[in-house]
Amino acid sequence: MKELTVKEMYTLEETIAKDIFDGVTYPWEVLPKIGGFIQKLGESLSSEEYDKVGDNVWIAKSAKVFESAYINGPAIIGKNAEVRHCAFIRGNAIVGEGAVVGNSTELKNVILFNKVQVPHYNYVGDSVLGYKSHMGAGSITSNVKSDKKLVVIKTPEENIETGLKKFGAMLGDEVEVGCGTVLNPGSVVGSHTNIYPLSSVRGYVPGGSIYKCRGEVVEKVED
Repeated sequence: MKELTVKEMYTLEETIAKDIFDGVTYPWEVLPKIGGFIQKLGESLSSEEYDKVGDNVWIAKSAKVFESAYINGPAIIGKNAEVRHCAFIRGNAIVGEGAVVGNSTELKNVILFNKVQVPHYNYVGDSVLGYKSHMGAGSITSNVKSDKKLVVIKTPEENIETGLKKFGAMLGDEVEVGCGTVLNPGSVVGSHTNIYPLSSVRGYVPGGSIYKCRGEVVEKVED
């Protein structure tokens, strides 16, 4: 399904991880590759712009990382990014330029494009968040199904087998996720879409839409 492809959902110029998407059709195909990609990319980063801290952790000199934040490698924290008080980065994480990882937010096996905001009590695991996407306070990605089966992407046109047990959410560019929302395993949200607060999202949500609740998704009308 064309709408779910990397080309349709993301501006690749807005991530240091652009090359991981080479030869990839759907964005979730990169999830098993993130750790190895970070280690290779990290070794190529300029020592004038990045400090290597600990085991496979690279932090841009212009980034602001609070002392109480915990970062486990492999990880890259991009230029002018902010990692706030008690943030917990478990590993396999790329935090884009100008991105915000907030108080008590947890990241694991993720790519955050430039200027992504996950600023308040968020959990983001096994996910890719596009340029300028934002998750409201307390919104999370659920990355494992309760029956522990492999994730299948369900769309009106077809069901797509991912072969992945752990799969959180794919958010396109400039997606707004309302506070308290749960993005269930296999959620794919097209670019420029708004999700109402306290939503429980499953499957594919088209780009340029407003998700009010399951079964009520309307096209976004710009002023």
